[in-house]
Amino acid sequence: MNYQKADFMASFGLSSQLPVSDRPEIVFSGRSNVGKSSLINKLCNRKNLARVSATPGKTATINFYSVDTSYLVDLPGYGYAKVSNTERQRWDDLINSYFGANRQQAILLQLLDSRHAPSADDCQMLEYLHYHQIPFIAVLTKADKLKKSQYAATVAEFEAFCQPYGCLEVFLTSGDNGYGIEPLRACLDRYVAEMEQE
Repeated sequence: MNYQKADFMASFGLSSQLPVSDRPEIVFSGRSNVGKSSLINKLCNRKNLARVSATPGKTATINFYSVDTSYLVDLPGYGYAKVSNTERQRWDDLINSYFGANRQQAILLQLLDSRHAPSADDCQMLEYLHYHQIPFIAVLTKADKLKKSQYAATVAEFEAFCQPYGCLEVFLTSGDNGYGIEPLRACLDRYVAEMEQE
């Protein structure tokens, strides 16, 4: 994929607004403030393609980015406490409608903060992915906040944790200094190519 060919397409707050699924979709899931926007910007070599917010829970819509012949699909962050029940219900409906719509998902990236054990909300999302048999890889964020001596052990810990949920691979990345971005791009290219050959 040519990641330079990246454009913001649109934000959708209701399931009825979602565009037709006419190409492979790479889906980004993770709790609020885990670094989804930073990772998307780094993958596409763009500073402000995805808006990075200092306020957790800011992405309350599904954001679509066209990248070459695919879509990057940024799901709203979960697990932010200061959200009303109505808003949380809308989030649930939006997510369930997205996954229930038989879309062309090449792969889902489940983002997890490399510095901490997965939260209760992370575990709930992993259970959701496992239950619905949604293929996913775990992408650990904020590698720049770890010591290099911690990298291998951190990846091993998350592999052991995520594998029972059906996790296919684990990548350690940094949206800040670009660590791990090239191997991740190669992985995404592979899943998109497999889908395009089907």
